[in-house]
Amino acid sequence: MTPVTEAAEPGAAAVPGVPAHAPAPAPRTGRAGRGGVGRAPGWTPWLYLAPALAVLGALLVYPVYQLGLISFFRYTQAQVSGGEPTVFRGFGNYADVFSDGQFWQVLLATVLFAAACVLGTLAVGCALAVLLTRVRAVPRLALMLAALGAWATPAVTGSTVWLFLFDPDFGPVNRLLGLGDHSWTYGRYSAFLLVLLEVVWSSFPFVMVTVYAGIRAVPAEVLEAAALDGASQWRTWRSVLAPMLRPILTVVTIQSVIWDFKVFTQIYVMTNGGGIAGQNMVLNVYAYQQAFASSEYGLGSAIGVIMLLLLLAVTLLYLRLLRRQGEEL
Repeated sequence: MTPVTEAAEPGAAAVPGVPAHAPAPAPRTGRAGRGGVGRAPGWTPWLYLAPALAVLGALLVYPVYQLGLISFFRYTQAQVSGGEPTVFRGFGNYADVFSDGQFWQVLLATVLFAAACVLGTLAVGCALAVLLTRVRAVPRLALMLAALGAWATPAVTGSTVWLFLFDPDFGPVNRLLGLGDHSWTYGRYSAFLLVLLEVVWSSFPFVMVTVYAGIRAVPAEVLEAAALDGASQWRTWRSVLAPMLRPILTVVTIQSVIWDFKVFTQIYVMTNGGGIAGQNMVLNVYAYQQAFASSEYGLGSAIGVIMLLLLLAVTLLYLRLLRRQGEEL
């Protein structure tokens, strides 16, 4: 006797090696991504980002456009008041900036000062973030409130307070250190150090809170395994926490680079416009003096465009290096 087989459904095509009664595969809907999970169309993320992009475009694109436009013209107080016609200079303003020896000195000082501020901010912020995970609730709350108070203090107010603390006549720091009437803002390096301390003081809370939130998101089992293996606190941070917190550290580093590279208020207030004979000048103060003190708005705009391009280049280079390191890992 031959085995009895069920009749195939009408219109069903016979597939070699597959029983006639096997169910047909379900139709696939949408585009399958990794693991067979359907992905949304490519335009969906942009739809969610549209409101933020519209606000950023209104607040950033037009001012940047005007900045770039003015940088190609001879734009002084006479042109602002309409007394003389606007003269197109092309890249003449940029040529004047690059041929000025003071620009290169200020650029070098800005890069070194910003690098020191970024390193100091990251070191203090990350160290205190780790400390927050080791202390009890009351000291943690007190430290968080103190840090957020420093972060919320306006730059002008914070700079004025720090000037008072280090004042040669009435400041408590000189009395505690026994320095007498030593003026911190008279010397170039001591003035930069004073501004650096104020910048780190006002910037580390952002790093501390962000990194602390990232540490709290790390699974406790990972930290317990590192402790059982005998890893020290520094080894745990370097080999366990830092790699897992790389996206967060990338964000805070880029933010710190942008903020510290364009420091203006602290330098202007604490060194009275750039220090004696401009010894503490940075690019933002240099651009301000060219644009408003000298009424050369075209030159000031050219310096602003150069700063924008430098920050974009540094940010893209940093992101590329991090991406390459992630691929190697």
